[in-house]
Formats: sequence, C-alpha cells, structure tokens
Amino acid sequence: MEGADAARPIADVSDRSIQELVSLAGRHAVVTGGGQGLGKAIARRLAEAGADVLIGDIKEALATAAAAELDARYPGRVVGTFMDVTDSATAATAADLACERFGGLDIWVNNAGIYPNVRILDMSDGLWDDVFAVNVRGLFAGSREAARRMIAAERGGVIVNIASTAGFKGVAPGVAAYVASKHAVRGATRQMALELAPHAIRVLGVAPTFCMTEGNMAAVAANPKVAEEIAAVANSRLGRVGVPDDIARAVLFCASDMAIFMTGSTLLLDAGETI
Repeated sequence: MEGADAARPIADVSDRSIQELVSLAGRHAVVTGGGQGLGKAIARRLAEAGADVLIGDIKEALATAAAAELDARYPGRVVGTFMDVTDSATAATAADLACERFGGLDIWVNNAGIYPNVRILDMSDGLWDDVFAVNVRGLFAGSREAARRMIAAERGGVIVNIASTAGFKGVAPGVAAYVASKHAVRGATRQMALELAPHAIRVLGVAPTFCMTEGNMAAVAANPKVAEEIAAVANSRLGRVGVPDDIARAVLFCASDMAIFMTGSTLLLDAGETI
C-alpha cells in the first residue's frame, strides 16, 4: 500500500452543527471485550450516538446479554457475538458479521485486555505471552481486519485503542507485562495512524486510569495486596475514582467527527494522575 495511492483527504466539517459532529447515525462499530466494564459502557455511548454496534467478547453470554440490554433501548442496532482476540479468525468473523448485519464497518474499538498481577521473578514465559497475545497481538489483528474492510469500502473510518496510564510510566510491582503491553499499544497506535492515514482512517488511543469495573472489583476482592496497590494508583486529583462512562465519553469523542482532525494521539484520562 505504501505510496500506491494518493491520500484521501478527510472532510472539512466546519459548517456542521455540534449535533451533526457528535452523531454517529449511519455508522457501524465493533467493540471488543464489550460484554461488561469499559467495553459495555463504550458500546452504550456509541449506540446512543446513533451507531450500529457489534459487541464481541470471549464470554459469549456476556456479549449477548449486553447486546440484548442495549438493543432493547436501540432496537435493531446492537448484536453480540463470541470473539477471542487471540484468534485472528474470530476478529475476521466479527468484522464480516458487522458488514453483513449493518452494511459496513466504520469504527473499531480495541478494548479487550487482561491484567494479571504477578511479579517479574514469579512470572512465567507463558503468562507474559498471554498478556501480549490479548493486549497487543489481539489489537493488531482486530485493527488489520477493520482496516482491510474500511479500505475496501473506500469510506475511511476510525480505530480506537484502549491503552492505559500504565502506557506512560511504571506502575506498582506485579504488572510488568501489562505495563509493557500498554506501552506497545501507544506505539502501535502511532504507527497504524501513519500507515492508514492515506486511506482516511484515523487511529487514536485512550488511556484510562483505574476505573470501577467488574474486573477491577473482582481483583480487589481476591487479593488484598492488589487493593492496596490500586488504591495508590487511584488517588485522583479530581476527587473521585473513574467510572466506565468517563472513558466511554472520550471514545465517543474520538469516534465522532468532533475529532476528525486527530490521529496518532493517545488521550490521557487520568484525573491528573500523570501530572
């Protein structure tokens, strides 16, 4: 693809209203890891803005339940399906399903991720590889499948990668693989933005601090030491801990034409944590 085609310019949206800029009506999205937590909140905001949304999750029951809940509010516009991001074939299947059900693919949100807490000296090769298989290779595979379909449709698109404040610094002991993977997400976001810009595909990252999700709450309940470490990370300068919708609103911004002149950036949603 390099140098093969002239760049497709993005639209100048100066004459559009705020309502038009935020609206995702007529656009079609996939959210990985969307059965609960951040992914479910993101799917809800995208659907509220008018998008058709396919929720993929390795826990198929969560995906279908989340889709049923949202489809009751936005009839005919939300579906759930099994997706294991470590298996590239399921990413391709999800992308095809979105195209078949909705008529295209305009937005892909790489949200699926894992967060094991094991210190370096105790970490196995296999666990390190598992983290990168989900958090990095899964992001790559999903982005590739999304970009292939966006390019074929010749209508551009947006890829949003969920990074973390851990992609900007070191964190507490026990999360070396996660920290390394989220630094990789930031790098992948920049490189994908560079390569896909000629096709009018924007690529942005969103980097949340700790949020009150089902997964984080389960980790706290299972391990008091994790609770202490998370409490230190979650010391917000803005007076409260993050909630999933704090992140979902930022993803909506990235996916919408409000951010049409942005690509390659990773937005910090950290309540001042990294100041």
